[in-house]
Amino acid sequence: MSGVSSESTEEKYNRTGRPIIVISGPPGSGKTTYAKRLASEFSLPYHSAGQIFRSLASERGLSLIELSRLAEKDPSIDVLIDSTTIRKALEEGGVIEGHLTAFVLADVADLSIYINAPISTRIQRIASREARELHEVAKETVSREESQYKRFIDIYGVDTNILEKFDLVINTDKIGVDEAYEIIRVAVQPVIRKFKLGIPE
Repeated sequence: MSGVSSESTEEKYNRTGRPIIVISGPPGSGKTTYAKRLASEFSLPYHSAGQIFRSLASERGLSLIELSRLAEKDPSIDVLIDSTTIRKALEEGGVIEGHLTAFVLADVADLSIYINAPISTRIQRIASREARELHEVAKETVSREESQYKRFIDIYGVDTNILEKFDLVINTDKIGVDEAYEIIRVAVQPVIRKFKLGIPE
């Protein structure tokens, strides 16, 4: 897997005094929960590629599926979102999360984490938190993920099913939020120490 950014390691460390920790995974995996908790505990900036995408959809008066389908025909949409994500990471560092974030930031990340769960579990989680019908969420989730997979292959030649370059991969289906977070916290600590940031007790 090669990253989208061409920043060298030296350029990366000269840009910010904070680490770049990326957390990726599909909708409903729990990545946002863990990313926000991590950013809060270690007093790091938090950025969401998904929020950038949602804001763009809102600005254009489109649903997420509609913007995803439009992006299949117009690569500039993904390039805009990805370049914005890279810029925020390099300028501010911190915890950056999104479905494809770790693939975008592969060349500049100090730690890459992938959070996953079976699609049936993820659909149930999304339906529950958004108070929506399962069949509606299932249709939207499958459609969005198929679109994202196709676009990343077409634009970057990256297969998002290949996870071998991630530093940590967690299936959150059968472990609790606190248990999963503790695994992430342990993995992050060497990076925090490298940047001479304090580790909360």
